[in-house]
Amino acid sequence: MSDPELEKIRQQRLAQLQAQHGGGDPNQAKAQEERMRAMEETKHSILAQALTQDARARLNTIKLSKPEKGAMVENMICRMAQMGQVNTRISENELIQLLESVNQQMPKSASTVKFDRRRAALDSDDEGF
Repeated sequence: MSDPELEKIRQQRLAQLQAQHGGGDPNQAKAQEERMRAMEETKHSILAQALTQDARARLNTIKLSKPEKGAMVENMICRMAQMGQVNTRISENELIQLLESVNQQMPKSASTVKFDRRRAALDSDDEGF
């Protein structure tokens, strides 16, 4: 993501936060944005130190396809690094194992497909007997 795109997203988020809080004090909103930016920078620096390039690329791909899962894994890695559980850089294979454990923890959403034969006009009774 290029810097102008990132800045545009930040401005949209700032406008959204201001709308939620009734406009609020501009200085307070700016301070909040600075805190968010600092937290993001800290998270990115921790991830850069904790992950190999291949693992980082895989995590970015996951974030594109499933943002909530990517954010959860990022936060998990940051917590592990801050607690001293990461001794060496996490390789792509170790990241895959971590993702598999996250997949087991996350509840699976039950998706069902309902096919209404009457609406589709595919009823076998209408075959012209």
